[in-house]
Amino acid sequence: MSTTPRETTTPAPDTLFTGGRIWTQDPARPWAQAVAVTGGVITAVGGDGELAALAGPSTRRVDLAGRFAMPALVDAHIHLNLGGGQARWELPLAPTLGLDEVLAAVRAWAADLAPDEWVVGGILGSTTIAAVSQDRDALARLDEAAGGRPVLLRDDSMHNRWVSSAALRAMGVDAGTPDPDGGHYVRTPEGQLTGVLHEMASAVAESAFAASVPDPAARTLGAMEEAVRIVNSYGITSVQDAATTPAPVQALRTLEDEGRLTVRVVTSAPVRPFLEASIVGDELVAELRRHRSDLVRPDFVKVVLDGVPTTRTTALLTPYRCHHQHDTPERGELYWTPEDLRAQVEHCYDLGVGAKFHATGDASARAVLDAVEAVRAERGPGPLFHIAHAEWVHPDDLPRFAALDVVADASPYIWYPGVIVEAIAAEVPDELVDTLWPLRDLVESGAVVAAGSDWPCALPTPDPWTGLQTLVTRRNPDPSMTGGLNPAQALDLPTALSAFTTGPARALGLEEEVGRITPGLSADLVVLDRDLFEVPVEQVHATTVLQTWFRGTLVHEAVPQEGPEAGAEA
Repeated sequence: MSTTPRETTTPAPDTLFTGGRIWTQDPARPWAQAVAVTGGVITAVGGDGELAALAGPSTRRVDLAGRFAMPALVDAHIHLNLGGGQARWELPLAPTLGLDEVLAAVRAWAADLAPDEWVVGGILGSTTIAAVSQDRDALARLDEAAGGRPVLLRDDSMHNRWVSSAALRAMGVDAGTPDPDGGHYVRTPEGQLTGVLHEMASAVAESAFAASVPDPAARTLGAMEEAVRIVNSYGITSVQDAATTPAPVQALRTLEDEGRLTVRVVTSAPVRPFLEASIVGDELVAELRRHRSDLVRPDFVKVVLDGVPTTRTTALLTPYRCHHQHDTPERGELYWTPEDLRAQVEHCYDLGVGAKFHATGDASARAVLDAVEAVRAERGPGPLFHIAHAEWVHPDDLPRFAALDVVADASPYIWYPGVIVEAIAAEVPDELVDTLWPLRDLVESGAVVAAGSDWPCALPTPDPWTGLQTLVTRRNPDPSMTGGLNPAQALDLPTALSAFTTGPARALGLEEEVGRITPGLSADLVVLDRDLFEVPVEQVHATTVLQTWFRGTLVHEAVPQEGPEAGAEA
């Protein structure tokens, strides 16, 4: 008795990618040649021959022409409004610029502004902001360069600012003004203001600038438009906004309602006042939840435990350097008591939200782990928790990340040898510098490592390929910046790729949607100008994203390159 094949009712795919060298990030099938997509979802992955039979008359065929493709990237720590606003509206500065170069840039930018218009920009390198903190003449030089205009320049940590005298007046700050809680107006030994602002003093400047903006909603919408365009251009289709206020979320919803939002955004609501004027805490959580949508996910809060090492506000277990013989040893300061921190972790359970803890020191990281351990012991598994930026972790605490299901939120864009590490090394002992970012130890202990750009900190773009390379080399791609940083903690390429795909997808609660090229997940993939596994790792930072696909739709295409064209439709 003969049989005939049973007819299938499976519809033909909308799109069929063929002829590629595709890294799937799926351990069950790490490599493929072809991917089928229907309704924005991956329906099949395999060889060209396997998937060719799936195509129907209306299937769009995309020939990858031998190009390398992989899952679109996930950025676990980004500031969309700040980054997009800087890119669209503000004075661009490289963090490597010295004072004379910064002043020249301010002078040129100010020449096109109205007499009372603010000069706003960044990134000011940590070494430069440290220098102007000690320079009695720098503020007067800034005033002259700006033509008396208010100036606000953000540093590479985004925790500190340098402002002009006109900006100080707009802030209502003079030599007799007391420091705000959690901040500091830096003065000379004679009590003269330098214009340098640390931590929450920066929030006063940001509020004064915000009050000068004639149409804040339009500015925010423009910033978010620009941020979405930029992240897509680097192959990023999912992000965690690391400190979110209502206006940017409203802008994201406008873009989504208009069909122009091509990135998933997991938000993080600050629980206490931070650098942007806004409601905070439960009121902010409730407001952001009103805007929940398919692409906007208000699923986290932001908890800031300490500052940054360049201003000696990171909380350490060992003392900072003593610059003078009679200095009192400093270890930084935690902004939360153990009791308050534990109560906040419990409140996350009650609200059903995760938390991103800014905890840059080994003392602050331990405080988070202690609080999470205590609450998990009583209430069991619960929300997702991140420690950002996992700069220093005491060896005793390394295995606790995996044991407590706490994510190490790492920012490889910040830490390779460069000006910010130079500034850190001026404040902390050599033995601490030599143990920065113990990522290999964290991975080997079973922890989830999620890479994030922290854009616009450190670098003017959220370029993930620079970060990917430095995870492997622990060196600055710029050959003028010599030396390595804790090279024993280097990752191999597949592990580093996980930190930009499956790791952050898991950290953001998106692992069932993105991070791999496998059936059932969103058709988010990127086509690159080079095969990451074939080129020397020192060339990875120069990678260009030829195409970014979001839910099966092309959302970014680079200028065509020489040679075979990727993505040509058959």
